[in-house]
This record gives sequence, structure tokens and C-alpha cells, in this order.
Amino acid sequence: QVLLVESGGGSVQAGGSLRLSCAVSGYTLSNSMAWFRQAPEKEREGIAYISGSGHTVYVTSVKGRFTISKDNAKNTLYLQMNNLTPEDTAMYYCAAAQVRYLTYGFRPSEYTYWGQGTQVTVSS
Repeated sequence: QVLLVESGGGSVQAGGSLRLSCAVSGYTLSNSMAWFRQAPEKEREGIAYISGSGHTVYVTSVKGRFTISKDNAKNTLYLQMNNLTPEDTAMYYCAAAQVRYLTYGFRPSEYTYWGQGTQVTVSS
């Protein structure tokens, strides 16, 4: 059974930082993974992708501020978020695919497994 459990969310002021973790069991980190977020009344959007080999891709809105990484020994995916703004307020989800590489990487339909989410709230 594959299980993804996010943690590390919370409330911070604008300009602050948070590090999200996604503990993974029953799954190999040698496949593609990503972080998505969903704000109230908005669609879920992919923001950071990491391939099985460690290649990373970011959407423009988080590039230069967020860093996705993984620790194979700890079976954990991370998202370091710096210089947070109120626009980053959302529920954040980690997702895992069943292939090593994805052509796009930001479509929810590309991912088979999802965590339950962790809330990030940024105040101005």
C-alpha cells in the first residue's frame, strides 16, 4: 500500500519560509513526484516537479523561491519555500507517479498517489 503523508505547513508572515515534507511508504522515489497546491475556489495547480533522476521543473510563480528535493534514504520528498507571499496561501499536496519521467509533470491526471495535504497560510 502506497502512503504519502505531508507535514510542515503552518501560518507565516509574508517574507517568511517553510519546509514541507512528504513521507512516503510503499513507493520508490525513483519515479516522478511533484508538489501541487489548491487555493479556495481555484483549481489544483502543479508547482514543482522532480523526475526519477532528480531533474526539477518549477512554474514561473515559484521559480527562484521554492526548491523541490528528495532524500532517497529517508524516503521523503521536500519543498523548501522562501520569501512567501499571501498568494502562496493554499493547501499543499505531494503526488507520486508510476513512471520515472513525465513529459509535462504538472497535470494532476499524471499522478496516481496523493497525500492528504498540509495547509500553508501567509499573512501580509
